Amino acid sequence: MFDLLSGMFGGNALSVLVKTSGAALTLLLVIPALMKLFLVTVDEGSAAIRTRNGKPIIRKSARGSGDARGEVVVLRPGTHGAFPIFAWYRMIDVRARSTDLPARSLTGAGGHQHFVHASFDWRPIVSGHDLRVLELDVVNPKERAGNIVGAALRDLVHRLDGAILPPNEDLSPRIVDACADLVRIECGIELLSVILTGDSLTDGYLLSKAISAGSSDPRWDPSSAVLAATLTSVG
Repeated sequence: MFDLLSGMFGGNALSVLVKTSGAALTLLLVIPALMKLFLVTVDEGSAAIRTRNGKPIIRKSARGSGDARGEVVVLRPGTHGAFPIFAWYRMIDVRARSTDLPARSLTGAGGHQHFVHASFDWRPIVSGHDLRVLELDVVNPKERAGNIVGAALRDLVHRLDGAILPPNEDLSPRIVDACADLVRIECGIELLSVILTGDSLTDGYLLSKAISAGSSDPRWDPSSAVLAATLTSVG
């Protein structure tokens, strides 16, 4: 038995064992590491842009696009070749997300003042032109898109009459139609919907209506109306 074991680990047998172990380690460790280094997998819900020395690679736009600034090289979901430094990549999450707009007071056509809370849903557009705008041209695309959406919401409410705003299923498509193209041009993103999460008539408007309604009564005391409106807003 001892002779058999010593024969297995001596001379040529030991050399074969070392070579076999080295080949196994190469298959298990080295080759997967090289594949991970020179191949990149882009998952669903993501996209990637080619970079060189950490900067996006800009190529000429397609003919007829009318944009002389070029576009980035986009990697869509799948497996792509990569090379450190010279042909690397930057991952971008292209799933839909929601951004809240700052609460604001808006005046309707009939003089009603609405205090509105709203948000908008959006997602990046996976194209060379739009991702170049999103990644290179705009410092804060959410803030810029929010300003455009907020302005469209203001213009729309200015044309509405009545104390109650329309439901979201009527209001959202009208706002999207009014500013979706501008949002894409300026920010490189797709505007999906605009949702009003809450609205109410402002305290100032209610107070002014209470004062004007009671001023025709000679027994009306304006100080009591002011106090009542204040207590109502606090409560």
